[in-house]
Amino acid sequence: MNAEKKILITGGAGFIGSHVVRTFVNKYPNYQIYNLDALTYAGNLENLKDVEERDNYTFLKGDINDGGFITEIFILYKFDSVIHLAAESHVDRSINDPLAFVKTNIIGTVNLLNAFRELWNNNYREKLFYHISTDEVYGTLGATGLFEENTAYDPNSPYSASKASSDHFVRAYGETFGLPYVITNCSNNYGENQFPEKLIPLFINNIINNESLPVYGDGNYTRDWLYVKDHASAIDMVFHSKEYNETFNIGGFNEWKNIDLVKLLCQKMDIRLNRQVGASEKLITFVKDRPGHDLRYAIDASKINKSLGFYPSVTFEEGLEITIDWYLNNKEWLERVTSGAYQQYYKKQYQS
Repeated sequence: MNAEKKILITGGAGFIGSHVVRTFVNKYPNYQIYNLDALTYAGNLENLKDVEERDNYTFLKGDINDGGFITEIFILYKFDSVIHLAAESHVDRSINDPLAFVKTNIIGTVNLLNAFRELWNNNYREKLFYHISTDEVYGTLGATGLFEENTAYDPNSPYSASKASSDHFVRAYGETFGLPYVITNCSNNYGENQFPEKLIPLFINNIINNESLPVYGDGNYTRDWLYVKDHASAIDMVFHSKEYNETFNIGGFNEWKNIDLVKLLCQKMDIRLNRQVGASEKLITFVKDRPGHDLRYAIDASKINKSLGFYPSVTFEEGLEITIDWYLNNKEWLERVTSGAYQQYYKKQYQS
């Protein structure tokens, strides 16, 4: 196939990555899409069954921590673009094992940057290294204000520190070696295929099974939420914008306190499950707060709104209903991914 572009998407079997892979494979048949994933606990090829036979899709199993392997595949396939989503991403896990986050999020990113730089050797015309990051690198907000692209970094968890470091390395390679890059920092994603260590799928699964809903602290921590398919659309826009060496915050001006979100989720689940409304709220259990818990995240998405015309396609309430329906219609998927090692982790993490 004489591909118009050869794009490496790292972490493409994970939650956000699978939606990005599907978007690019379906929308751009003249692009050759390579999905690199180590298939750790959160990577699942079932997420991509609908595209796995497509001519413009190739799956590569491998770890970005393996620098030799990364160099080999860059030489073999000559990727002209990278969309880098592979990361350890769960704050709780980063508290338990910070070194794993250093290896994947920092060293893994530098391995990709080195391979990209060595392959193209300053011939960067029509090339791009697109690094997906998080709003957590900015630290925490008080009751007012929003994270802007020029907000100073102030990470508070091992996870956010590792992502902040990888962001800095991407920009440093841009400044030092002329490598063309773009970075996006997004708010909390939710939607189909998300591994149930994150709040929304975790609580959907627990409500289905009449298990407790462990809410950290007093539940008043505030987060900005973005439907995953909207995030994939934004990534598509940014990738094709040719706005090189820029940063964009991706969000929906959509803040929810955790406890309010959980109560809304309970109400919608009770209706879906034909339970008395209010029944699932009785499952809420307040547990010991995690160390360094940031009070509030809120994204100012004005730049991407004005520059690229990106706006979320659904409200949070609409996206939540779509998400609930998907999990209820895919209970077998939930059962498969919540077995074995996950059960041991869950018991350790959320014991009250």
